[in-house]
Amino acid sequence: MKLPILPDTDSLCDQCVALCCRYFAFAIDKPETKREFDDIRWYMLHEDTIVFVEDGEWYIQINRKCKALQPDNRCAVYDNRPAICRGYTTDACDWHGDEYEYDHLFTEPEQIERFAKEYLAKKRKRRAAARKKTSRRTTASRKRPAKRSPARKVGVPLRLLKSA
Repeated sequence: MKLPILPDTDSLCDQCVALCCRYFAFAIDKPETKREFDDIRWYMLHEDTIVFVEDGEWYIQINRKCKALQPDNRCAVYDNRPAICRGYTTDACDWHGDEYEYDHLFTEPEQIERFAKEYLAKKRKRRAAARKKTSRRTTASRKRPAKRSPARKVGVPLRLLKSA
């Protein structure tokens, strides 16, 4: 949902509610094991934390206000703001941008637990099916080894050569 740009203002900053200054998110590794999912559950047990998947990439989002955000939604350290803030443009502004389309959105630890159980169960089934398929191919392609003539006859002593 795009929010309206108010016509009675001189700049976008005048109508800014500083949505981008009220959270931060960063990429995390896609969980593949029960332990990795449990670590994400631990993150989510902390207040104001969510995890989302967007275009196959996993992210953790911490919904905490920037310490430099003033009551008028302006930046107290604007002239000396961090590089990540300097690189931010209003093209990606949450105020007038489109809604996010998440592959998955986890707001409660129980949600990630349920997802993990389903994901890991499917993963086990795929792995078992792949092993079964590989086992069939391997069994079918095995040839009985040709009988080899023995290098020496059984019962005949083996002579070792002594070297200098």
